[in-house]
Amino acid sequence: MARRGGAVRAGRARAAGTLHRRPRLRLALLLGAPLTWLVVAYLGSLAVLFASGFWTTDPFTSDVVKSWSAENFRALFTTEVYRRVALRSVGVALAVTVLCAVIAFPVAFYTARVARPRWRPLLVVAVLTPLWASYLVKAYAWRVMLAEGGPLDWALGPFGLSGPGYGLTATVIVLTYLWLPYMILPLHAGLERIPDSFLDASADLGARTWRTFRTVLLPLALPSLAAGSVFTFSLSLGDYIAVQIVGGKSQLIGNLVYSNITLDLPMAAALGAVPVVIIVLYLLAVRRTGALGSL
Repeated sequence: MARRGGAVRAGRARAAGTLHRRPRLRLALLLGAPLTWLVVAYLGSLAVLFASGFWTTDPFTSDVVKSWSAENFRALFTTEVYRRVALRSVGVALAVTVLCAVIAFPVAFYTARVARPRWRPLLVVAVLTPLWASYLVKAYAWRVMLAEGGPLDWALGPFGLSGPGYGLTATVIVLTYLWLPYMILPLHAGLERIPDSFLDASADLGARTWRTFRTVLLPLALPSLAAGSVFTFSLSLGDYIAVQIVGGKSQLIGNLVYSNITLDLPMAAALGAVPVVIIVLYLLAVRRTGALGSL
């Protein structure tokens, strides 16, 4: 037994020495399992999604026919309703991203640079608190608030105003509320890293608040802002639940994918490839800002 235990310890020592001398082997063993899972489960599923968009559907049985055709992708560019829904989806995602940026910047600036240091962790927790609630609970809560005669109409009634009701405006409001923390957190981290000396130097040189914000603060926070926009844009572009709850008759890409998934799977796959392509193009665009390093 002692001899066997000594052999085991010697084998472990040789293995440890080999890994110590070969850092690339150590890195490969460390990342091998997660990278394999990423390639097989994530990239593999995207490849299958894209490939199935070239299949067709039997018009009588609705069965998938694995015969290659580009008809589904051609329909995306030639059919007016698909083009309109795609542009509407991108517009909603951009509107949500802009609103999140406008709301998140002053909040993040306060939590990162104005609030007392002992209060900052509590404020970050407060920002994260809405994420602990269920997506459906929050969406249906907004449905109640936006309903005709609901709390929002009651609050705006004395001013002669009314709520937006159900539609695209309601969808943008709900998505902005849902994804706002994903914009605040990167901005908080980015603004917290800016040295105080930069702002002091700007003030010493005679720059007023707006000029300091425009020439010092905003350029330094731009990578964090772009990093947050990756989350808000991608999450809004692929969302289909919020528009079903508060969107009224509005349709986005996610709704078309959901409605086609049982009747025309290849067309649903082709529609599902659209947001993937748009998000990849968006990532390539924001990559130049250094945003991916801030994620």
